Amino acid sequence: MSSEYILETHGLTKEFAGFVAVSDVNLQVKRGSIHALIGPNGAGKTTCFNLLTKFLKPSRGQILYNGRDITSLAPADVARLGLVRSFQISAVFPHLTALENVRVALQRQHGNSFDFWRSKSILNQYNKRARQLLDDVGLSEFAKTTAVEMPYGRKRALEIATTLALDPEMMLLDEPMAGMGHEDIDKIAALIKRISAKYTILMVEHNLSVVSNLSDTITVLTRGRVLAEGTYATLSKDERVKEAYLGAGHE
Repeated sequence: MSSEYILETHGLTKEFAGFVAVSDVNLQVKRGSIHALIGPNGAGKTTCFNLLTKFLKPSRGQILYNGRDITSLAPADVARLGLVRSFQISAVFPHLTALENVRVALQRQHGNSFDFWRSKSILNQYNKRARQLLDDVGLSEFAKTTAVEMPYGRKRALEIATTLALDPEMMLLDEPMAGMGHEDIDKIAALIKRISAKYTILMVEHNLSVVSNLSDTITVLTRGRVLAEGTYATLSKDERVKEAYLGAGHE
C-alpha cells in the first residue's frame, strides 16, 4: 500500500451504449489533501464520482482505496471502509432538529437503523457526540432548530455534520457551494478547510475562487479525460485549460 495516496484509479473507464463518459482516468489523491475535480459541463465529473463511490460499475479500470482494490465492492461496503460521499447519508430529515439529524446518523454508524421508536434514554447516549459534531461545523446554536427552518448554507453544514458522524477517512463532496450566496460560501469554505486537518477531501466544484483558495491539487477533466493536473497557479497559466474551462470561467 502506498502511504502517500489514499485513493488511486488506473485506466478508469465508463461507457454508456457506446458513449464514453469517462475514459482512461488515472487519479491519485494524496492522503490529507484537498483535491478538486473540475471541468466544463459534461466533462465526466459526476460520472467519475459515481464510479468512485460504486453507484456505477466501471466498464474497465481499477479503483484502489488505501491500497485495497474496491472496484467490485458495493456502495455500502465502500462507505464502511471510510470512503463516504456526502449525499450517501446526509439527506437530512426536514422536520427533525439539527441535533436529531446528527443523532440519526450516529445510530447508523453504530450499526443501528433509524430507530425512532427506541427509548429516549437509549437515543440520548448519542447527544454528546452529536453536539460535538454540531460545534465542529458551527451549528451549536441551531441544535434545537428543525432542518426545514434553517438557512440554506446552515443546512449544507448540517449535511456535512451527518457525513462526519460516520467518521469517514475520506469525504467526497459534490458541488458543496451549489446555490449559495457569498456569505454562505465563505462559511462552508472555511468549514471544509477546517475539517481537512483530519479528513482527505475530494470535491467537484464550479466556483473557481473556492477551488483556488482551498485545493492542494486540481485535476481538470474534459470530454471524460484528464486534460491537466497541478496547482491552481500552474493550471491557470495552461493554455489548454484556459481554452477548455478556466478562461471561460474568468470572462
